Amino acid sequence: MMLPERPPLTLLIAAPRGFCAGVDRAIRIVELALERFGAPVYVRHEIVHNRYVVDRLRDMGAVFVEELDKVPDDRPVVFSAHGVPKAVPNKATERGLTFVDATCPLVSKVHRQAERLIDEGRHILFIGHAGHPEVIGTMGQVPDGSISLVETVEDVGSIVVPDPLNLAFLTQTTLSVDDTAEIVAALQARFPSIKTPRSEDICYATSNRQAAVKVIASSCERLLVIGSPKSSNSLRLVEVSEREGTPARLIQRATDIDWDWLGTPKVLGLTAGASAPEVLVREVIEALDARFEVIEQVADHEPERMTFKLPRELVA
Repeated sequence: MMLPERPPLTLLIAAPRGFCAGVDRAIRIVELALERFGAPVYVRHEIVHNRYVVDRLRDMGAVFVEELDKVPDDRPVVFSAHGVPKAVPNKATERGLTFVDATCPLVSKVHRQAERLIDEGRHILFIGHAGHPEVIGTMGQVPDGSISLVETVEDVGSIVVPDPLNLAFLTQTTLSVDDTAEIVAALQARFPSIKTPRSEDICYATSNRQAAVKVIASSCERLLVIGSPKSSNSLRLVEVSEREGTPARLIQRATDIDWDWLGTPKVLGLTAGASAPEVLVREVIEALDARFEVIEQVADHEPERMTFKLPRELVA
């Protein structure tokens, strides 16, 4: 019996995509902690926002909890890549817990900037998404009342500040580059003397992945983004594609593909958020190959060579 011919599909695969240096480091920290201390090792919050990664580490002996009171006194705990409020390591120290901080160094950089700005006596306007672990962690670095959250351009017009002449702003590392630029412009228009960060807070990986989507979006009829609904940087990739006029969908795995929505495009884009492993990219490609005659094209944008050192206590 003759099998029906698969329609041709050019698959434009964004590069860079998937794991960034901070995610690589955080996952490796959990793996090394399991080697050093044995299972179970507790992890406060998901180490990164990806179900596949979390499930794999859970199978290795990691136990994921939301709060320190779920961690036994005799077991180590790892803090997630998103960062934690200062109260968390302080509480761990009080309890005598062994802990390892897997906060991404680029998030830690924002934490240090926040502390310096407070030392200067400035009030901080923090651009980010309410409830995101990184936002909670950063706002928890400074005293209550010394930092205010700004989510939208509209917020800029209504926010009340203690001293308009003594302000600074910082941003979450995984925001939309374009949306953030609009908010910053609005802040600078309303508060001309507001202090700007020394360097860009949005991390290199977030910026690069958004730019890579912009490179391919106009050539695609549809675009798939592999990532978690909890992943800020993955959600931003969907928004970037849609802003370029290309319909996009967020999927966690190949089984999430909505084939009716996908239809039979001639050109499809594919990318992955910074917490999504390459194995899931290959899984999606295999699923597509079962229905289409896939021609893969990698659209290199910006090579990434960033690496971060591991905590001394795990590699000594």
